[in-house]
Amino acid sequence: MKLQLLAAAISVSLVACATNQNTQSPVSKPKNVAEVVKAAPAAGMENSDIITLKQIMADPDWLGRAPESWYWGDDNQTVFFKQKRQGSPIRDLYRKTITTEGNGEQVKLANMHAAADMYAVTNNSGTLEAYEFEGNVFVKDLASKKVRQLTFTSAYEYSVIFLSDGNVAYRAGNTFYRHDLDSNQVTELANLLIADEPEGIKEPDSYIGKEQHKLIDYVALQHRNAKLAKQQKEALKKGSKAITKTDFYLGEGNKIVHASLSPAGDKLFVSIAEDVADRYPNDIMPNYIAGDAQVKSQQVRSRVSDNRKYSETLLILDLNSMEKSELSYESLPGFDQDVLAKVREENYQRQGKEYNSEKQPRDIHVIRANFPIQWHKNGQQLALMLEAWDNKDRWIATVDFADNSLVSQHRLHDDAWINWSFNEFGWLNNSDKLYYLSEESGYSHVYVKALGEKASQLTTGNYEVRDLTLSRDEQTLYFKGNKKHPGIYEIYALDIAKGEVSALTDLGGMNDYQLSNDESKLLIEHSEITMPPELYVQDASVGATAVRLTHTVSEKFLSMPWTAPSVVAIPSSHQEQPIYTKVYLPKNFDKSLEKRRAVMFTHGAGYLQNAHLGWSGYFREFMFNSMLAQQGYVVMDPDYRASEGYGRDWRTAIYRHMGKPEVQDMRDAVNWVVENANVDKDRVGTYGGSYGGFLTLMSLFTDPDLFQTGAAIRLVSDWAHYNHGYTSNILNTPEDDAIAYERSSPIYFAEGLTKPLLINAPMVDDNVFFQDTVRLVQRLIELEKQDFETAIYPVEPHGFVQPSSWLDEYRRIYKLFETKL
Repeated sequence: MKLQLLAAAISVSLVACATNQNTQSPVSKPKNVAEVVKAAPAAGMENSDIITLKQIMADPDWLGRAPESWYWGDDNQTVFFKQKRQGSPIRDLYRKTITTEGNGEQVKLANMHAAADMYAVTNNSGTLEAYEFEGNVFVKDLASKKVRQLTFTSAYEYSVIFLSDGNVAYRAGNTFYRHDLDSNQVTELANLLIADEPEGIKEPDSYIGKEQHKLIDYVALQHRNAKLAKQQKEALKKGSKAITKTDFYLGEGNKIVHASLSPAGDKLFVSIAEDVADRYPNDIMPNYIAGDAQVKSQQVRSRVSDNRKYSETLLILDLNSMEKSELSYESLPGFDQDVLAKVREENYQRQGKEYNSEKQPRDIHVIRANFPIQWHKNGQQLALMLEAWDNKDRWIATVDFADNSLVSQHRLHDDAWINWSFNEFGWLNNSDKLYYLSEESGYSHVYVKALGEKASQLTTGNYEVRDLTLSRDEQTLYFKGNKKHPGIYEIYALDIAKGEVSALTDLGGMNDYQLSNDESKLLIEHSEITMPPELYVQDASVGATAVRLTHTVSEKFLSMPWTAPSVVAIPSSHQEQPIYTKVYLPKNFDKSLEKRRAVMFTHGAGYLQNAHLGWSGYFREFMFNSMLAQQGYVVMDPDYRASEGYGRDWRTAIYRHMGKPEVQDMRDAVNWVVENANVDKDRVGTYGGSYGGFLTLMSLFTDPDLFQTGAAIRLVSDWAHYNHGYTSNILNTPEDDAIAYERSSPIYFAEGLTKPLLINAPMVDDNVFFQDTVRLVQRLIELEKQDFETAIYPVEPHGFVQPSSWLDEYRRIYKLFETKL
């Protein structure tokens, strides 16, 4: 991977490369300097094949079937991965030894249970692992590799853990069990019941009831006998050790959100919430192409405008005393703060009203992230990660079991919103400290904190840390980060005591990893812009060399003349950080020739990174962009503000105003290629799907001179109709912040359309509803707009599936660019 610094008034080809890769933060570079990182050349650069839409939009099996869901085997010499069958949605499991050639061998169905330990847990001595496979529990001896099946039932057992005493516990439904590995005895630890606690035999309290018992001997006798039977049953439960006493009543009308058993087996953490449907009866999506030729109504998610606030009740269940204690949120700093006071005041003021801010308890719950409940390995300490429903605060709290209360250890507040990512945390068991990720410095970094004391930040810099793995001796944290360059993710090791970071890989591109069981090796999924993911293995040490394990990419793909784009740090006219952008140039690009046409692709999801040096989830768009470059187009693919990988401020730049900062960045990218890549500013088009479709609309509606045409795919036209989880983070809710929704939704700016627009809309899209397109089209009709077309796809969801649909869609996009540019 090579790097070159180019002046904004660049006079040489963008494909030129220097010899050294920059490792410094791009933020420190002068605004008139553009940093360019050139991708590795495509394998087929010298091939004369013509890239065709028919080929690139075919079933993607033709590219090859990359390894999926990969993990280490127990012997540290074997890896397992899943691979899609040719022409089938089925995935098969493969086993490969790291010292042999080839792509391994398929695991036989009869042996699947022994190889299905991807999510296994290991006991304290490191001799056994336990896991669930198809709803049954297995234990494997790591020395002998002997597998023992503990359960063989139609019940679904899961949440498998090792207890402190060396035995196994698991959950079936809402019941928790302990399995003694020596005696094979199964003991019920807790039975969680969604019901009110049963009442005793009531005495009559009305006049006629009392008289009934006096006057009718049969009634009085039945009443007495019922009391005697209940008393005998209660006495038997108390006096006999052979009868379970594990029922916990959690209340009628509730639902269990989380339930986590202590490794000591003596306590259970449970969070419950009111069991209210999160969808309204009219939240439906019609499907016109059903197998029986009838119109089907599919229930779909609710809209952010229909949001229902909720909170969780946190409970500690003592399995010895059978006592149930509720944890109060009142000890959390800011638990009753009106964090939206300024927003509400602005919206009230617009209506001519005055807003009076008052403190009141906020709706709080366990954060929606992986592993938000962390028990210390001794089973006597518990840490929780909690979040406010408004998502302005995240807390890490421990539980004081002496008085069953929450003790706040860390509060992360963000006036915009807390990131859904970077919420990893856990115990340093040997020192009773917590480690966690936090964006408080502006980037996700590692912190360590002794309980009740000030935290220490262990990693620093303008890069993001993620995917933490704690070593068994708790001296090292392994992580994935873009320290070298925002678009290059390598694997690093952090010495916790010294705070020193060491780079373990130097592969460039995109890398994900898993540490082997003996912590000696890394299993790496490595990809580059022009090369889909393959598996590599490397010693987990500085300076080690990675060895490729799999070769699954097809010869056909490798033979194609793909364009390897540069990743250019385009200077921004609105902030210090540059706009990292993939730039595709025609082969043998020469600035002296006539001015060229250009196209901008805008990625979806908003918070997603696409201008990186790895294989993109938008692989069809990569191939389409290569085809355009082959035909003489210049293509841009920017990571506009709100994209992932560039820190908190870049992520939250769109708070309360989606569609403005991004379009500003899109204009900077267009201006750059006009000045530096010989592009005719009057022959530039754009396309994108989902969030990219939204930005196509916003650019055409609010900055009509920027593009000459655009294609909006599975577009968002009105954010009040999108989901709550994503939208309320950025725009709050329509109830609180109508201003933000109105200035961020394209449907309010449709009168600005002056250039040709193509709308491509899937009809069974349960993410962005087809209604978004229907409402926008009606608005355009009423505005008497003429130069727009709509293509509908009756059987497609949000992410198209059928090759014929992909082909039709991109034929229309290509035709739009060919005829309008």
